[in-house]
Amino acid sequence: MIKITCYRVGMIETNCYLIEDEATGDTAVIDPGDHSDALIKELDRIGRLDYLLLTHGHYDHILGAAELCDRYHPTVCACEKELALIKEPRLNLSANHGLHIDPFTVDKALSDGDRFMLGESEITFIHTPGHTAGSGCYIVDGCIFSGDTLFYGSVGRTDFPTSSMSDMMCSVARLGALDGEYNVYPGHEMFTTLSFERKYNPFMR
Repeated sequence: MIKITCYRVGMIETNCYLIEDEATGDTAVIDPGDHSDALIKELDRIGRLDYLLLTHGHYDHILGAAELCDRYHPTVCACEKELALIKEPRLNLSANHGLHIDPFTVDKALSDGDRFMLGESEITFIHTPGHTAGSGCYIVDGCIFSGDTLFYGSVGRTDFPTSSMSDMMCSVARLGALDGEYNVYPGHEMFTTLSFERKYNPFMR
């Protein structure tokens, strides 16, 4: 089982998630979009950060990554198709806002279907292009951390570099076709469930 805490960070309130494997205390942070005093305080209390998981490389999902890497030395994971975007200011949109992203290293370049353990909890990475070419979701313990692929009643924008609306529609259809029910934790705004999105999301019907 995992414990989930959400911190809304940065200029556009990105959902940054701290997940903890309750059996072992192993931890991961998903999409550190900016500095968070509350997150740092909690990680200092826990005393460890094992993984840093990126759903994609836009500035509002990675701006706080270098700080966490410097403090806790986690294993950083992102899709193998997102590595160039993470490093390029024009592609990750930091240049559009006059922002500087401190450099960090992706330690584990993920492919579709890759699995790894957070303590006793298995995490599966699914490549879901559309918002960016290397966007992906992390599935663990009946939860989908969907980044900017799937939102409550909507999907992520597809008018950015490496975006594709046709890819987005395929990715959302793939999520909708997953067996069973999942809680969905998106990169922005409200949490939702996969059953709700199957029924009401116009991009999934």
